Amino acid sequence: MSQKLKDQTLSSEVQAVALGSRVTTGTHVTTSDLSDFDDRIRRTLSAAWEKKALDLTVLDLRDIASFTDFFVIASGTNRRQVQAISDEVVEQLKQIGTRAARVEGYQTAEWILVDYGDFVLHVFDEKARRFYDLERLWREARRIDVSPSGAEVSNLKSEMSDLKSDALDQPERDKPRSLTDL
Repeated sequence: MSQKLKDQTLSSEVQAVALGSRVTTGTHVTTSDLSDFDDRIRRTLSAAWEKKALDLTVLDLRDIASFTDFFVIASGTNRRQVQAISDEVVEQLKQIGTRAARVEGYQTAEWILVDYGDFVLHVFDEKARRFYDLERLWREARRIDVSPSGAEVSNLKSEMSDLKSDALDQPERDKPRSLTDL
């Protein structure tokens, strides 16, 4: 039986249980399996976890919106954390050659929007997230509440450290030695 057929025959709740996740009802699916996501979205989630983001959620908008495929939504507890989360995501994706098309709301840091075209990162402070409630506004979207399992976080951290060590392994001639070398 093909994986697609299996996915169609099992309810989202049964799939979530099979993946070892907590079950939610309705159109919400909670999963700890990140392999379905694009590498850039996985890196976004990993970078957000690294900065201790809260309530990470991915909304799959492919069937209901034409301007983007996914929203990645995260919360921080204060202005500095909200900025740190968005900074880390921008930096991690820049390292793999993906640059944000635009960033909005950085100075006030109540709601920072980082647009990557096919997905948009929204980092909120807790009060703004409750007020704007994108999950309710886009309730027709498939919702994936992402909570890291220990193994997946370890794998993602390992991938991130491999990237960092690869950058350190660059030959000396490729590294600027002073500001005039830039």
